[in-house]
Amino acid sequence: MDTPSSGVRPVTGLTARNVLSESVAGVTLLAIAVPLNIGYAQIAGLPPTAGLYALVVPAIIYALVVSSRQVVASPDAAAAALVASSVGGLAAAGSADYLTLAFAQAIISGVLFALMAFFKLGFLATFLSKPILVGFVGGLALDILVSQLAKMLGVKIDSGGEFIDKVRDLFAGLGTMNAWSIAISLAALVVLLMGRRLARAVPWALIVLILATILVVTADLDGAGVDVLGKVEAGPPTLTWPVIDWATWLLLVPSAIALTMVTTAEGLLVSRAYGEQHGYSTKPNRDLLAFGLGNIASGATGGFAIGSSTSRTAAMDQLGSRTQLPSIITAVGTLLLLVFGTALLEEIPSPAIGAIVAVAVVPLLGITDFARLWKLDRFEFAIGAVCFLVTLFVGAIPGIVVSFVLALVNIVRRASRPAIDILAADDDPLESLLSEAPAGTFSAPGTIVVRMAAPLFFANGAVFDDAVKRAVQAVPGGTGAVKHLVVDLVAINDVDVTGAESFAALKAWLRANDIELSFSRVRPTARARLERLGLLTSERVFDTNRAAIAALSG
Repeated sequence: MDTPSSGVRPVTGLTARNVLSESVAGVTLLAIAVPLNIGYAQIAGLPPTAGLYALVVPAIIYALVVSSRQVVASPDAAAAALVASSVGGLAAAGSADYLTLAFAQAIISGVLFALMAFFKLGFLATFLSKPILVGFVGGLALDILVSQLAKMLGVKIDSGGEFIDKVRDLFAGLGTMNAWSIAISLAALVVLLMGRRLARAVPWALIVLILATILVVTADLDGAGVDVLGKVEAGPPTLTWPVIDWATWLLLVPSAIALTMVTTAEGLLVSRAYGEQHGYSTKPNRDLLAFGLGNIASGATGGFAIGSSTSRTAAMDQLGSRTQLPSIITAVGTLLLLVFGTALLEEIPSPAIGAIVAVAVVPLLGITDFARLWKLDRFEFAIGAVCFLVTLFVGAIPGIVVSFVLALVNIVRRASRPAIDILAADDDPLESLLSEAPAGTFSAPGTIVVRMAAPLFFANGAVFDDAVKRAVQAVPGGTGAVKHLVVDLVAINDVDVTGAESFAALKAWLRANDIELSFSRVRPTARARLERLGLLTSERVFDTNRAAIAALSG
């Protein structure tokens, strides 16, 4: 289903008027994407070309298929960390098998996206709540940050290890810090942070890489212990296919599901937000297909899993870009770099790359989001914190599993405490039945009208049963004073078997206390279900609560 526009002037797409500005945005995107993708490939334990290849064919396919005019598709920090944590347990980072598994993982993720698009599952984007995403991505971000800090200090650690191991290795290696690496990192941070304040549109990351590389080459700093990128394979991406056995394909499915779900949640929400902001429609299932084809293309041309890049999308939006032309220009520019300019990349210092990635990753820690959650809802803060800690200390896959479990817990927790009220004749609530000590108010002499604002199911069936009994027992004169109970079914559009059993027990209790049960405002779509479950048998049914009160109290 299309996302409705917000009523602002709609975006018209690529025209003769904006082709120049869109092209300039494309050059800027190229300058931003190349250093970041090299850094993300290193995080994933892959060669720089894996990050660059993901900017070519996958980006073009995504740009041609996607409904969003602005979302930039690319490997990002979260995807890189997921690849490292999942594939790293199956093969040694940097080995041929590791590369093959990363390619296969991207293809599986692409197939999952395509299946979601085919079965129109775009609505799943709303399943992962903000606290869950903040916690999960924040845990990945802190893990990445430790690795980048090691690069910036010139300390050697196992970037594919567990978080605790990385921290231990970092502290153990502080005595081996390289002064030139620290100087390059500090200078890069100053340029990146101050430059962002002065002129956000300037590609400061590219400027940092150029200046740092010139310094390394002219001062021969690689000989002084500064780690450099090293030889980068030249040539365009070529069509390939990972050859692994079926058992190994299956081992990659859980991590591919994690990649797919995180990208679905973040990518579709970002797409919808920019569409609404600028007055054009987006199609979630078409966007899922674009991610699917893009990931399959990435795995089949030497890249790794791609998702939506929130930071690059925001950068393009600030430049006024409203089309996918910048992504296509970036693809062409990257291809030219791969064919003619890989020698320019070999002397790029790792501390500079570490600083660039660190600056990009820090906002993903979610510090502001956690502070806001703490103020607004402590339970949702706890959900985010648990996802953060599990992802950080146990792993990305357990983190996504815990995220889904907590999402279900949060849903059930909220549904188990629905609004249950005694109503007046005009349907206004007289009293909440979930208060600590209900006063047992009558809707009319001898009659109570009760409404629950939720479906009746396993999580709230007993809650509704108990609330009604307490309300009847709390009236002056006790159960003998209540002659009629009317259940307003306007908000109960579904009932499960457990909820029906709880309600059957309530009906038996009402009969034992000589209280007549009636219903009002039964939804036509729910009536057959209610009759099949035995909730509607011989009871009277009224069209309105006013009619019920008049008939029962007359």
